[in-house]
Amino acid sequence: MSQLLKKVLLRADDLGYSEAVNYGIEKSVKEGLIQSVGVMVNMPATQHGVNLLEDESIAFGQHTNICMGRPLTSPELIPSLVDENGFFKASKVYRSAEKDFVDFDEVLLEIEAQYQRFFELFGRKPDYFEGHAVASGNFFKAMEQFASENKLKYSGLPEGEGPNDLSEDAFINVDGTKVYLWMDSMKPEYDPYKSLDKMLEGLHDDGVDMMVFHPGYLDEFIMKNSSLLTPRTLEVTMLTDPAVKQKLKDLVIQQISYKEV
Repeated sequence: MSQLLKKVLLRADDLGYSEAVNYGIEKSVKEGLIQSVGVMVNMPATQHGVNLLEDESIAFGQHTNICMGRPLTSPELIPSLVDENGFFKASKVYRSAEKDFVDFDEVLLEIEAQYQRFFELFGRKPDYFEGHAVASGNFFKAMEQFASENKLKYSGLPEGEGPNDLSEDAFINVDGTKVYLWMDSMKPEYDPYKSLDKMLEGLHDDGVDMMVFHPGYLDEFIMKNSSLLTPRTLEVTMLTDPAVKQKLKDLVIQQISYKEV
């Protein structure tokens, strides 16, 4: 009996965060293993990132963002999401809040606005739909509802799980497929080579194993606005390493994008 072919999906988040991040993702796609890229559609560097990759036959997702930059909705309409200057409240505000301050109806307005912006950028629906992680249950409930109403391929988080503390064998259901989540980039002493090896040693037979990356280079903007810095550059190196690509080939692992989920 032939061995069941195991599948992996390697995803890059944050296209549009900054120009340096865009260049790192571009390299990870064109010279590396990334076949699915999440787009932050509200950022000043979004169009720059799209221009770099628009001709690539990869899956593009809406990486819905409510904690960085300016919203696409008028700030007056979404007061629960913005600060006094009209910018999104930062991730640390979400993490330190004692209760979920996100208004469900307000965040739906911004999700819709970002969806329309994605359509303007690409001329079509996203290949998948998910959210830049913040500590807000209302945000993810609104994401799930919007995805259902618009028949989008929603790739959320397992119930009760956070992106940086996923339990072993945590998975989500994406259009009837079990997708097991792996992401270590925020952990101390992170080594993307070791993390990938750990995933490859624990691949599942009944679905797809997905590892989420945030590849990128560093510029002034990303260094001032993100707590995730050096790991981005380490991921570019690993994802474009010919030895890693050969390892996947030797292990006879099928690499897919969200288009095949």
